[in-house]
Amino acid sequence: MPLFWKHYKSETTQFIESLKQQDPKLEARQREGRNLLWDRPIDHVAETDFKDARVPQQPYVYQTKA
Repeated sequence: MPLFWKHYKSETTQFIESLKQQDPKLEARQREGRNLLWDRPIDHVAETDFKDARVPQQPYVYQTKA
């Protein structure tokens, strides 16, 4: 590593770190929001029912069946 090497932090990273220092509970609130919207339990029975009920698409959609 050269002598003039300095660890670079972008302005965005510095901004996020300053936000986290100002509000220590910020990351916990972000995780709660993520759990509320994205991390949901998967209903495996419903998922297999959806996969089994799927109807394959025709090779050419607009062609009428003869």
